[in-house]
Amino acid sequence: MPSLKEVKERIKSVSSTQQITKAMKMVAAAKLRRAQDRIVQLRPYSEKLTGLLANVSSGNTEEGMDTYSEVRDIKKVLFVAVTSDRGLCGAFNSNIFKAVRAAMESEEYAGAAFDVLPLGKKAFDFYRKRDFNAVNDYYEVFGNLSFDAVREAAEFAMNGFEHGDYDKVVLCYNEFKNVATQIVRTEQFLPIVESEQEDADTNTDYIYEPSQDFIVEELIPKSLKIQFYKAVLESNASEHGARMTAMGKATDNAGELLKELKLTYNRTRQAAITKEILEIVGGAEALAADS
Repeated sequence: MPSLKEVKERIKSVSSTQQITKAMKMVAAAKLRRAQDRIVQLRPYSEKLTGLLANVSSGNTEEGMDTYSEVRDIKKVLFVAVTSDRGLCGAFNSNIFKAVRAAMESEEYAGAAFDVLPLGKKAFDFYRKRDFNAVNDYYEVFGNLSFDAVREAAEFAMNGFEHGDYDKVVLCYNEFKNVATQIVRTEQFLPIVESEQEDADTNTDYIYEPSQDFIVEELIPKSLKIQFYKAVLESNASEHGARMTAMGKATDNAGELLKELKLTYNRTRQAAITKEILEIVGGAEALAADS
């Protein structure tokens, strides 16, 4: 049985840890509100733009319209791995690493070469320490998250596809569903996937103003950057949700551990008191016998 001093020190340590995890949960909750507002506001615009982009790209055959929709033999693939800058968010980051590796090992990419574009310090550290050809210029986007910061990473992926450096670009990120649930998504970013929606926008003939060339040069690149930005915002909201859940569970577990430690402390203290009483009684009986 541990001594009273050992149990007391452990109670103090667990109490201190519980205060930290509770504070981290509150911070994550505050950040989550802002991140959730941003992604909820962007989703409708992004989804409508995605459908429009796919239809514009697939519904036109003139030269230049297939810049970002050209399907090629897959020889080299760029995986964009979106993680967090910090840990303590459960399996949030490890799920991305597993999803990227699973995609690389799939039959679709058999014989292909891979580059990784890490977004987030955790992805940067992970792929830097392993035998991956990682692009390490954009991993700090979450330090000051903005469209301009994400746009640079998106332009790198788009230029790589346009110039033939990559035959496919794949986004791997956590989609925010709610505080307790984040869904790992592995989505094809380039070439543009044709829309499968059966709504009013499908197979629609468009009148272009001012011209088709302007649409190609302006609308499609901007739309792709919005989709890229949406994935990053989804991951950002998911990170705070995952951290809030993880810290909440850690706080609850610390509370359960404190109950057990306090019970152990009381039992140890009672055993020490009982032992002292027995020693006193035994000493008194010995004195009485001598007299």
